[in-house]
Amino acid sequence: MNNQWLIFFRGVVHVKITGPGAERFLNQLIRSRIPLWQVKRQEMGTITFALSLHRVQDLRKCARDFEGKVFFLKGEGLPFLAKRMIKSSGFILGMVAFLVLVLLLSNVVWRIDINGASPEMEHKIRKELEQMGIQKGRLIFSLDDPETVQKKLFHEVDGLTWIGVELRGSTYHFRVVEKTTPEEKKIKRAQHLVAKKDAVIVRMFVEKGQAVVKRNQFVRKGQLLVSGHIGDEEHAKKVSAIGKVYGETWYKTVVELPLTTNFNTLTGRNVRKHYIQVDRMKLQVWGFKDPTFANAQLENKEHPISFLGVKLPIHYIEKSYYESEKIQRVYTEEQGEVQALQAARKDLQEQLSEKAKITGEKVLHNQINNGKVKLIVHFQVLENIAVGQSITQGDIDNARRKKHNEPST
Repeated sequence: MNNQWLIFFRGVVHVKITGPGAERFLNQLIRSRIPLWQVKRQEMGTITFALSLHRVQDLRKCARDFEGKVFFLKGEGLPFLAKRMIKSSGFILGMVAFLVLVLLLSNVVWRIDINGASPEMEHKIRKELEQMGIQKGRLIFSLDDPETVQKKLFHEVDGLTWIGVELRGSTYHFRVVEKTTPEEKKIKRAQHLVAKKDAVIVRMFVEKGQAVVKRNQFVRKGQLLVSGHIGDEEHAKKVSAIGKVYGETWYKTVVELPLTTNFNTLTGRNVRKHYIQVDRMKLQVWGFKDPTFANAQLENKEHPISFLGVKLPIHYIEKSYYESEKIQRVYTEEQGEVQALQAARKDLQEQLSEKAKITGEKVLHNQINNGKVKLIVHFQVLENIAVGQSITQGDIDNARRKKHNEPST
């Protein structure tokens, strides 16, 4: 027969017949239209041949009138292979279970190494990794890819200049570069403290130097606040003025906010599809339901599969379809003013130092035009206005002339 695959799937039986009339029995099989092949005469009165498994019953019927003997030598093909596998199913199942177990263990997080971080920073990173689900014993398939982990850590952990994330086998490697804040050098040079902007003095804390302004006094930018000259003329001494002078300063902010805004939001409904990709062939293994969402956002997660630390050309892919809907947010004029004022306050707070505090605000101008609310807001802020200014020889000469009522140069 020419169709070897059909023969394999149906099964083949090799038969030996012996005894008188073996040739006549062979001719009887041919007359009964039973296909035979590999027919060979082994010795006088002995012939071997092969036939399909499904024609064995026809051979048995013909063999009832045969005076010799019929022997079934062996069987080949899929039916016999399946029978042997069933007999050794325990061993095969054990092998499959062992391979699956090794494959799973090769794709479990076993170590998390963090290099270049201080103990405090390492603790912060490990706490954030726990929030993200990256822990020992977790399947790598269920975790974010290294690039996503890197972005999340950089935005969530304060004090990072750079962090590198690498997944090698079953170990996460993190390389950390922390922000370094230079230590404040002790001021050795003589200096005054002057105002960095116009303000009204609210309170002062002078550690060194001589205060030359008082509370509730208005000062201009660059005006002397704390002098670095102490003592009388005969025992004059230059020091580095140190202290904090808190003053009320003023800022004007302009902000515009549309009353109507269109944006997309997620509803919480989602459909997930799971695939196994081998080279360029992708096989879906779970999640056969197609999304019926009118609007959806697609998120792809691709995880390489490793076996005993070796990356295989196999990837596990998870596709998530999240339903989204378009929402139009409309503010009334009053609500728009409130939201615009909050935005102005937030923008100003980002410009100020951490210890600066907004103490008052007043809307100077309010306008609704082309669907937008426009506010001009005046803010009062309490902040440290003192900055150092080196004492020059000219400052010293001028101070002496003032003592003697001489004109300054």
